Amino acid sequence: MLRDGAESGGALMTGVLKWMVPWEFSWVFLASFLLACVLYRRGSRRLQVSFGRRSAFWLGMAMFYLTLHTYFDFYAEHEFFMHRIQQLLLHHLAPLLVIASYPGSVLRAGMPLAWRIRWRSWRRSRPCRVLAAVLFNPLLATLAFVAFILVWLIPAMQTMAMLDWRVYRFMNWSMVISGMIYWGLVLDHRPRPPGRMTPGLRVLSPGITMAPQILAGAIVTFSRSDLYPIFEICGRAFEFNVLTGQLVGGVIMWIPAAMIESVGGLLAMRQWIRLSRSGRIRRVARARRNLPAQA
Repeated sequence: MLRDGAESGGALMTGVLKWMVPWEFSWVFLASFLLACVLYRRGSRRLQVSFGRRSAFWLGMAMFYLTLHTYFDFYAEHEFFMHRIQQLLLHHLAPLLVIASYPGSVLRAGMPLAWRIRWRSWRRSRPCRVLAAVLFNPLLATLAFVAFILVWLIPAMQTMAMLDWRVYRFMNWSMVISGMIYWGLVLDHRPRPPGRMTPGLRVLSPGITMAPQILAGAIVTFSRSDLYPIFEICGRAFEFNVLTGQLVGGVIMWIPAAMIESVGGLLAMRQWIRLSRSGRIRRVARARRNLPAQA
């Protein structure tokens, strides 16, 4: 009995280790992930960070790691519906959780003093201001957020990503970065200015970006043909009917993605109400009206 228990325990540990070992190792991702974790850990010791914010940050970071740097990536490369789960986490849920924790001040507090000085000078430089103006332009960020979902759903683009590891990694990074930028604009806790979107537009934006994703999900869900035969070529991970797996993937794009964006809109509304109650929106509007008179 003891031997059987030891064997079952060893099998369990082997299974856990198999899941935690990266399917495709990436030094860039690992270094970025560890740097963010170390800085946040240092910063949370220096600042008072609520339990909810810390939980949201670490849960979002755990999702990034599990979907990109574990054996989960193998299933994402061999089953369409697992691939849609991966993209949903990378593009919607994990960025939303990390941004909802408002980690900026905590990460800055975790930097060494020399890093903070260089970071401050870099933010004031002209190249950084130009880059930020482009990346955080509300229209461009919103279009990129939707485009990177739809582009990788094109069968030819999906095939290219699955056959070339460089394109595959670019696809995943594009989902992560566009998601972080978009949710950073939507969940901004400041009035405009200095925020780049008005509080009302932050509430409406998830509803706008939700519509094309729902349409694309419905098209995939009700399709009667195999839109992505590349998964058959690569070899499927499960004994799963092709059209059933495609239907599940379409539903994932359709319903859970819309629910996550609805939550993002509600969080943006919460910030709008907070700004309105504190009078910060009225003060900004009054200051903008008084500028011509002062001039």
